[in-house]
Amino acid sequence: MPTATDAPVACLFVQGPDIDTPALKALARISGADSIVALPGADTQAFRLAPAGNRDAVAAFCNEAGIDFAFLPDDRRLDRVRLVAFDMDSTLITIECIDEIADMQGIRAEVATITASAMRGEIDFRESLRRRVALLAGVPCTALERVYTERLRPSPGAERMLAGFKRAGAKSLLVSGGFTYFTERLKTRLGIDYTLANTLEIVDDRLTGRVVGEIVDGAAKAAAFAQLRDELVDADRLALAIGDGANDLPMLRLADISVAYHAKPIVREETTCAIDYCGLDAILNLFV
Repeated sequence: MPTATDAPVACLFVQGPDIDTPALKALARISGADSIVALPGADTQAFRLAPAGNRDAVAAFCNEAGIDFAFLPDDRRLDRVRLVAFDMDSTLITIECIDEIADMQGIRAEVATITASAMRGEIDFRESLRRRVALLAGVPCTALERVYTERLRPSPGAERMLAGFKRAGAKSLLVSGGFTYFTERLKTRLGIDYTLANTLEIVDDRLTGRVVGEIVDGAAKAAAFAQLRDELVDADRLALAIGDGANDLPMLRLADISVAYHAKPIVREETTCAIDYCGLDAILNLFV
């Protein structure tokens, strides 16, 4: 039987645009680490320190210095990840699509206020989506195309993250409270395996202000994630989830490793780790 000495050693992963040597040495002292290993990165510096502890002091130092950090066992490896799931708006991409559609109609502030409240968990997501979509009644479909071509951009590091997980054999799930108009295009563009999102009702090339079928909310996201996890992830493998708003929490709670990406405080409080200063590709370094 395994003994206490067989337990995985806790490692501290730190990442940021610029981590100088004094900061790295300070983190080694604070965490009690006796080894520092530099990790590969695109636009960031990344290091693994082990063994590591003193989480509260590390958190205080990193928050002050603008450094992302995570405590994880050293047995986490990329080839163990079988499923990676992520939200779309403000996670995989840099915008909130519904806010940008509204902006083209001169009602951005009204819609964005409802969006922000829902993301913070202050109002029910289903009700917030109905209210926001209703405000879009009469919007021409050309507005959706303009948002996609003119404003939608993947978040920094998104393509590198997806390529890294794909090479390791993981499947990807884009699950969104946003709209299929955008998720299906991103699926083709980025090589995503599975998608789930809401379908906007369109009549005569204009939005009716309604959603077709059941609304994809936090519970629906979690159900889709759980189904694929059961299909793809065995006892020795891992399922990862990434999100930024309250609507992602039910899914994030089911993941072996959950990542709050540039997220609201309510999400950062409940996840394995948070990325506030780096891009999505920083997630790959958590498995080196």
